[in-house]
Amino acid sequence: MPVSRPAPVSRPHPAEADRDEAEEFVRLHHGEHPDQAVPLAARLQQVRAQIDGTGTYTHTADELAFGARVAWRNSSRCIGRLYWKSLRVLDRRDATTAEDVHRYLCEHLRQATNGGRIRPLISVFAPDTPERRAPRVWNDQLIRYAGYRQEDGTVLGDPTYTEFTDSVRRLGWQAPGGAWDVLPWVIEAGEDKPELFEVPRDLVLEVHLTHPDRPTFADLGLRWHAVPAISNMRLRIGGVDYPMAPFNGWYMGTEIGGRNLVDADRFNLLPVIAEHLGLDTGSEATLWRDRALVELNVAVLHSFNRAGVKISDHHTESRHFMTHLAKEEKQGRSVPADWSWIVPPVSGGITPVFHRYYDEADQRPNFYLDEDARERGRGGCPFGHG
Repeated sequence: MPVSRPAPVSRPHPAEADRDEAEEFVRLHHGEHPDQAVPLAARLQQVRAQIDGTGTYTHTADELAFGARVAWRNSSRCIGRLYWKSLRVLDRRDATTAEDVHRYLCEHLRQATNGGRIRPLISVFAPDTPERRAPRVWNDQLIRYAGYRQEDGTVLGDPTYTEFTDSVRRLGWQAPGGAWDVLPWVIEAGEDKPELFEVPRDLVLEVHLTHPDRPTFADLGLRWHAVPAISNMRLRIGGVDYPMAPFNGWYMGTEIGGRNLVDADRFNLLPVIAEHLGLDTGSEATLWRDRALVELNVAVLHSFNRAGVKISDHHTESRHFMTHLAKEEKQGRSVPADWSWIVPPVSGGITPVFHRYYDEADQRPNFYLDEDARERGRGGCPFGHG
C-alpha cells in the first residue's frame, strides 16, 4: 500500500491524540468510576507524558471498556442504549496480521451469536498511531449478502452490495452465485495489501422466515442473519481513533422487515409480499404497501422467536428508550438522539419516541463513519490498491 504523504509541519499528525480530549476523557472515567488504582492527578500526568513523548497514549483495559460503553451511550442513532452497561468489550489491540484479525472476527461472531441468545459485544482492535496504521476491514457489517448483476438488469441478492461483490470477485472470491451468499471479509493489516477471508458458515446463524397464519409464506424462501455487527465505524475514545471496532446488539424487527428486506435499493420485497397475500396493488388507496409491511414484520418477529433467536419489537424498544432517557436524566446526563433514526420505520407515530424533540449534540466517546470507511464499504480502497 502506498504510504500516505506526511501532514504539513504546522499541523499535528492525523493519528496524534488530542490532548484536551484525552484529559476530558480521563476525568470522565474517574468521575464515574472513582475507585481507580491510579489517582486522577497521576493518571493525567501519565497521559500527558505519553502524548509528549509519542504523540499518543495507551488506554488501560478499564479505560477501553468504559470508553466503548460510553460511546454506545452517546450514539445518537441507536434506540437500544438502555443496555449500554452490559456491552461486553474484547480487547484485540494485540492483533498485527490479517490472520490475527480474521481469528478475532470469527470469535466475535461466535460469542455474539451465543446460540441465538445474542450478546451486545464489541471487539476493539489497535488504534491509529503516528508510527502505525491500524487494521481495517472493508465490510460495513460482518455479515452481508452478495448482490449479482443479471443480464436482464435485475440483481440477484442485495442490490446495495453489487459493487462490493464485484470488488471481492476481482480480488479472487469464487462467488457461489446465490441469493443469500455471505460476502467474504476484506482485511487490511498495517501496510499489507488487503486479503480475502471467507466467513465460516457455522458462525452465521440465519433464520428462515415463516408466518404464523400463512403456511405458504415459507415458500418465498426468505431469510435473514441473526447478528447485526457493524464493522466500518471509527470508535473515538479520549482523542484516540480506533478505525476497527466491530460491535453488535440484537436486531429490532423493523430493521429487517422495515428496511433491509423492503427498501427500494435493497431487496424491495413489498410487491412480492403483496402478491403472495393477494392484495390489490392497483391503487395506493388500498394501502397494500402498509398491509404487506405489517405482515412481513409479523413474519420476522414470529420466525426469530420460533427459532429461539433474540430479537425485539419496535414498541418494546421505544418504551425501553424512554426508560433510558429517564435514567440518564436522573444522572444529570443529556441523551443525544437523531429523531429520524430513533423513530421506528413502522408505526412510528404510535410509539412514545415519536412525540418529543431530542438533543443532537456530538458527545464523546462516540462512533463515526468516515469517507474512507464508506469507500471501503463500496468496494474500493481509498489508499489506491489495485
